[in-house]
Parts: sequence; C-alpha cells; structure tokens
Amino acid sequence: MAWKNPDPMDFLSTLPTAEAINAFPEDGGPNFNRLIFEKSPYLLQHARNPVNWYPWGEEAFQAARERDIPVFLSIGYSTCHWCHVMEKESFEDHEVASLLNENFIAIKIDREERPDLDQIYMSVCQAVTGMGGWPLTVILTPDKMPFFAGTYFPKESRFGRTGMLELLPKLTEIWKNDRGGLLESANKIVQHLKKSYDGPVGNIRPDIFQVAFEQLLDRFDRLYGGFGPAPKFPSAHNLIFLTRYWQRTGESLALEMVEKTLSRMRLGGIYDQLGFGFHRYSTDEGWLLPHFEKMLYDQALLVLAYTEAFLATGNQSYAQISREILSYVLRNLTSPQGGFFSAEDADSEGEEGLFYLWKREEFLNLIGQEAGELFSRLFNLKEEGNYYDEARKAKTGLNILFLKNRLPELAAEIDLAGDHLENLWEELRLLLFAAREKRIHPLKDDKVLTDWNGLMIAALAKTSAALDEPAYLQAAKNAADFLWEVLRDQDGRLMKRYRDGAAGQPSHLDDYAFLIWGMIEIYQADFDPAYLQKALLLNEIMIADFWDDQSGGFYLAGKDQEDLIMRSKEIYDGALPSGNSVAANNLVRLARLTADHDLERKASQIGEAFADQVNALPQGYTHLLSALQFAEGPSFEVVISGDPDSGEVQEMVRTLQQTYTPNLVILLNPPQSVDGLIYELSPWLKDQPALGGKATAYVCRDFSCQSPTTDIKQMLSNLGA
Repeated sequence: MAWKNPDPMDFLSTLPTAEAINAFPEDGGPNFNRLIFEKSPYLLQHARNPVNWYPWGEEAFQAARERDIPVFLSIGYSTCHWCHVMEKESFEDHEVASLLNENFIAIKIDREERPDLDQIYMSVCQAVTGMGGWPLTVILTPDKMPFFAGTYFPKESRFGRTGMLELLPKLTEIWKNDRGGLLESANKIVQHLKKSYDGPVGNIRPDIFQVAFEQLLDRFDRLYGGFGPAPKFPSAHNLIFLTRYWQRTGESLALEMVEKTLSRMRLGGIYDQLGFGFHRYSTDEGWLLPHFEKMLYDQALLVLAYTEAFLATGNQSYAQISREILSYVLRNLTSPQGGFFSAEDADSEGEEGLFYLWKREEFLNLIGQEAGELFSRLFNLKEEGNYYDEARKAKTGLNILFLKNRLPELAAEIDLAGDHLENLWEELRLLLFAAREKRIHPLKDDKVLTDWNGLMIAALAKTSAALDEPAYLQAAKNAADFLWEVLRDQDGRLMKRYRDGAAGQPSHLDDYAFLIWGMIEIYQADFDPAYLQKALLLNEIMIADFWDDQSGGFYLAGKDQEDLIMRSKEIYDGALPSGNSVAANNLVRLARLTADHDLERKASQIGEAFADQVNALPQGYTHLLSALQFAEGPSFEVVISGDPDSGEVQEMVRTLQQTYTPNLVILLNPPQSVDGLIYELSPWLKDQPALGGKATAYVCRDFSCQSPTTDIKQMLSNLGA
C-alpha cells in the first residue's frame, strides 16, 4: 500500500475562523447551514451539507409550525461509521437535500451532547421497530411527538431497505392526507413510553447476585471469553461484578470468566497492539476484527476492570495492561488543559481501520527480514492479508495485528527466552509505532464531556492507588480541577460539554454521577478532603435536580429541562453503566464516608424503583448489583489516624489500597491542626485519635467496629484479609 503523506488538515481545520463565522447570516449563508455555529465536531461535520440543518431548539420547531411540516430528526455521533455513510450517501446529495428542505425541518443532534433526547427517541425506535442503533432517524410533529422511526436509510431502496428517495415522499404524502392517523399513532407511542418509566416500586429478589452470575455463565464463551455471540462488547462492568462476586462467594468460575475474557481481549485485534487502547467492539467471536473507533469511556471502564483483576489475583500482566491503556489516553486523548477528549474515529482516508492495518511486505521492510518473519508469524500476518472486507466480500492484502497467545508462551513454543522476545518486540513496536504515526490519522473528537471525563478520572485515581503511580493521580486531579473550573455555571451546576474555548449544553444525571465517582476515587487515593467535599456538593445538586420524589430513582434530565416530551429514567447497564447504577454506588460510599444514612436510603430506593426490570434480567444491571453487594455487605469502613506524612500512616494506607477489598471506604484522620475540613464532612472522626501518637487503624465491618490497632497485620485480620 502506498500510504499518503500525513495531512494535518481535516474538516475542522478547513472551517472558517470564529471571527468570520460570527459575521455569517443566521442560516449559515450560501456555503453552510446553521450547524456552522455549533461546537460539536459531529454537527460541524454536517455544516456544509446542502440540507438546511438546524440544531435542536425552539427556532427549528417554530419554523415547522409556521410551515406546517414535520421534523426530520437525525441523531448520531462523530465516530459512528454508518453515520458517515448516510451523510456521504444522502445528506451530501442534492436530490435528497431538496426533498428534505422542501417538506421537512431537518434537525441534527449529537447524541453525546444530548443523551436525554437520544434516550427518548431511541426508545421510540425500539418500541416501533424492535431494534435501534445509529444513525437514528425519527420523524416528529412540530410539537416533538414521534410518529415514525428507523436507523440507517440508504439513498435508494435496496435489499428490502427503504431508501430516502422513496421514504421522504411517502411520509410527506401521509402527513398531508392522513394527519389524524399520524397524530393518534404519535400519542399512543408517547403514552406507552411514559407508562414504561412509571413502573411499580418493588423489592429486589434475594437471590439476585446468584441469578446474575448464572445468566452470565450461560452466555459465557468458554473458548474466547466474553458473553454471547458476535458482535462482542467488552462490557467491563460485567467483569467487575464477577470479580466482586468471586470475592464475596469464592465461586471460582466467576473469576475464571473474568480472566479468560481479559486475557483473550488483550491478544485480539480489538486491542491496538502498537499504540495500545481498545477499539469499540469485536465483529467476530474471537476478538479479532474490531469496529475500529476508540472511545474514552471504554478505556476508562476497562482500566477499572483490569486494575480490579490485578488486585484480586496479583497477576502483574493485568497491571501492565492498565498502564498501557492509560499511556494511550495520556498520549492521545488528553487536552492541554487537562481534560480528556471523547474519541478517535474508525475511519481515515474514507476507509474504516485503514490507519491500523499493515501489508506484510511493509511490516517486513520496516523491522528487517529476520525479525519481520518472526513477528509476522507471531502476529499472524499473511501475504494475502488476514483482514476481510465484509462490505466488498473480499480479501484486502491488509493485516491486523493479533496474537494467539501471550509472548512468554509463544517464546516457549519457538524455544526462545520469554524476556528476550518481549524486549525485542518492545524495541520493534516503537519502530512500527513511529512509522504508523506518519500516516493520516483518524479524526479525533476533541470535545470534553463531563460524564466520560468523570469515568476516566475515577480510573486514573483508582489505578494510581492500586499501582502506586503518582502521575496517574496528578492527571486525575488536573482533569477534575479543569472540569470544576470551566464546566460549572454561576449556580454551581454542571454543564455537559467543553470545546474550542466554550462550555455548553445542559447536564444530565450521568454528568453528576460519573464525576462524583471520580471525586470519590481521588479522595480514596490521596485523602484531600476538598475532593470529598466536591463530591458531596455535586451529590446535593443531583438529588435536588434529578430525583423522582414519587417513585424513586433519578431522571436522566434535570427538572428545569423544558425541551423534552417527557423525562425518562434509565437503569440498564449497557455500553456504559447507567447513571442510576453509578449514583447508587456513590450514595452507598458517601453514606459510609460521612455517616449520612439518608444517602444509603436513597440507594435502596433506586433498587426498589427498578426492581421489576432488574429482577426480570439481573445480568443486564451488573453495576447496580455491585452497589447492592456493597450495601448488603460484608463491607468495611477503615479510619487511619495519624500524621499523613509519617511512613507508618502511608504504609497502612498503601496496604489497604493494594488489598482487594472492593466494599471498602477509607478515611484519613490527621491531627486536627493539619486540616479541619474533614471534620466538617465527617465529625465523628474526632473520636478516633491516633493511639500514643502512632498510626492507628479503626476497622468497622457491617456496622460493628473492632478495637483500634497500630499493627498492620491485625488491621488486615480485622478485614478478614
């Protein structure tokens, strides 16, 4: 393959300057549409479309009412492959654009900026069609009521899939001639969804953890790891639940599922063997062929899963994988201000995965014939290519790097010292990585999202404590401080997105829940009470703005969000754990850290609010189940009293942080003269002084406290470790 010279110019850098854009007319002028005024890279990708796109807002719906036409709503995100396809095929096409502009008001939404709208209208699509996905296409009345939904539509009909040139005239005709039927259908859809969010309050079944384990075991792929058939998603929260279930019950199969999955994923093409980090999901059962986009949230959740596996097993390879993923994040996804970018696209030069693929000849030429032949064999490169182009139904001559076993095991097969092989590969990996860096890179979605940043902050802080890596903690604090400074409004409420010097978009439950999680993990890593205070302040706002006083649980959108047809609630732990599940975990931990048991009651009410859903399919709610495991116990609160700078205190803290006790909170109780803030947050610490001036551990288990001890072995014994 003749790779093009790297071109730093992408569509963002070809846009006019901010000063020029500010002088444009309100419709964007002759060369752009209204999306030119937005900050989202996904919306800006469509700013040159001949479609007269509007962003979501009253202006668009007022125009629909005035023209008495429906709204064509399209929802996607910047690294969505089929979103790109639909844009190129239809939204850049003047024939399709003419139909849209004449008969519809067209609205574009970045689902990552407006997950509340995405959740509502995705529920519509799933209710109407039985499936969902992106790009999401929904047709609305001017009052935002949905009456038609689907996902990707080609320009022209093919293979039973209706095309835009057929669909748009048909919808226009129905709107003109059978509007009463459409409005009746829209009302039924909305009423059905509203009922689904108001289920009865109930009780979680007593065997919920065992049932979830058994359901995951039934779906477990014993050959390759993971759950269910292709496509396979990492689902890190399932692995974290299983690791904790093993710790709770001693069930060895739970840990075996975790280790098999984590090990096989690291070997496969879903992992970037050269630059590190995980791609979005695997299109096959063996983790070989990925969908190539890289998402910030996947990196964060998988770091948490690998770090917990390391703590549980002591297996250093899991710690190394966490380090590798974080090296990718700190290198590729970290902004100069300290926040974290959202994603890297799957496509470059118009081809999915092209940046990551190799011709065998190019591979050999770069690292030399002898080493090239060896590693070409170990990483399964073939002359005809191992990468099959599903769209073209053809081999490509291109290869994705993957392993069938870890390098130490492969070294034994070829009678070579494992350390020698690993050291040689690291030297050659850097050479290949440097060559790959000269290629045209996939687009980077450089918006900073509050919720996804919260996850990465949590992962960095947790891993910093587990691996004793101060640089990770500093990166977590840099991001947390940046978000605290730029992504809060004058009332202290969070905003959703920062990009290009501007913060904006309404915040959602996930923004609060995930950032609170990050703040808690920072406090658990270095015990600066300012971060615990920030977690509690955000928690107060979250309860005030999102809590459902009637049925319990949190709404996705805040009480002041007025541009929605309804406020939805979500508990399903899908690609990300739900905001309610994360909030339940936070509430339990904050309750134990501050002795505010009203917070724990809130966590219990979350379980009760969604009991029917969770009881029906426990495996779909594993992050919530992790919160319930913590609440039900055994769980621990440990106070370490003494001078924070003393070696004895630091040794006690490190021992706790590096012992696998997932249902644990730690408080550091310094002399009162050092920092009085912690006593405002947890006043009861005043009654737990250091004994004789020595570092002292106060261990409480399931609301019962042991005698204080200055001995680390006794502290661990009190923990049952």
